[in-house]
Amino acid sequence: MILFPNRKNFYLIIFFISLISIISALYIEYILQYEPCKLCIYQRLPYLAAIFISFIGFNYSNNDQILIVAIIIFILSTILSGYHFGIENSIFDELSVCANGSSDILNKLKLLDSLNKTMPTNCKDVTFKIFGVSLAAINTILSFLIVIFSIRTLTYEKN
Repeated sequence: MILFPNRKNFYLIIFFISLISIISALYIEYILQYEPCKLCIYQRLPYLAAIFISFIGFNYSNNDQILIVAIIIFILSTILSGYHFGIENSIFDELSVCANGSSDILNKLKLLDSLNKTMPTNCKDVTFKIFGVSLAAINTILSFLIVIFSIRTLTYEKN
């Protein structure tokens, strides 16, 4: 049987994974100058919440409710990133928050204004890949593995 860390170490692992994920996303956006889409930005929120939960969980590691909240956070992260991955691969249609531009460009001033603005990145367009895999796909896999690992920790670790 594989040895797994106790709950305090589990929360440390979640903290560092979340911190590295957020720092990596900001590095890709601001240093490498890749513009994220709106879903990419939304996918950062579960990691921010996980950082907060990790602090609480580390101090109250015997509380199952905190671990359940962490599981819910990463289930939501898996769904959100899986949906984004589905949009990238034309499995799902885009939400209105992902669509580029406006369909109401009948007025010349609105048209000129929209041309002067930087258009947001489309959720369907993959602008950055690691080893040929999109960040949404990596996030889906990582979030799912954290869910599995968290459920295992909830089930078997009591300290």
